Amino acid sequence: MYAIIETGGKQYRVAPGERVRIESIGHEVGETLELSGLGIKAISNDDGQLLVGNDIANARITATVSGEGRGDKIIVFKFKRKKQYRRTYGHRQNFTELTINQVTL
Repeated sequence: MYAIIETGGKQYRVAPGERVRIESIGHEVGETLELSGLGIKAISNDDGQLLVGNDIANARITATVSGEGRGDKIIVFKFKRKKQYRRTYGHRQNFTELTINQVTL
């Protein structure tokens, strides 16, 4: 059984026991979260059917915050030839790591 969730403008495929890095959310490490409603896009049941819409209205995903951190640095380099223009800067995105405990319909 797995589910498709949306958070931070991105969609993730999650299953019980997996760890997922999502956009940073304001929860402490060790705290338990419950995802429901519009954040769940689809759920695959044990028979292999993909359920969407009203079929997953009561679906819930339980997860535990297992860590927080910052991702790898991304280098951004801007350049215009013949104009002596160069700019370099970097970016590190914050993330929250979730451990998926349970997916229920």
